[in-house]
Amino acid sequence: MRGLNVVLPEGNGRSTRIWLDLILKKELKLVVDWNKVDKEDYLPAMERSPIKDVEIKVLLKEALTDQIDDREVYMKGIDVSYYYEGYNTFKTEEL
Repeated sequence: MRGLNVVLPEGNGRSTRIWLDLILKKELKLVVDWNKVDKEDYLPAMERSPIKDVEIKVLLKEALTDQIDDREVYMKGIDVSYYYEGYNTFKTEEL
């Protein structure tokens, strides 16, 4: 297993994305708008990131937003995070 690049059903990827957003929010007053990060670009970039992290950095930098207190950005980010891992059962707006 190579660190953060492994996407497992128990939520390692989701936890990592939430953790990253919390750090970015605190340190830079920015978060990733995960709706702007395509699954087909993100997953391979994460797999390659332990070897070369430029691709993932560029991908995420392009999706940064200063809407750190926007509930919709946050909740849709959770939906997208589940989608990345193959779960489409419900959307947070339906809860």
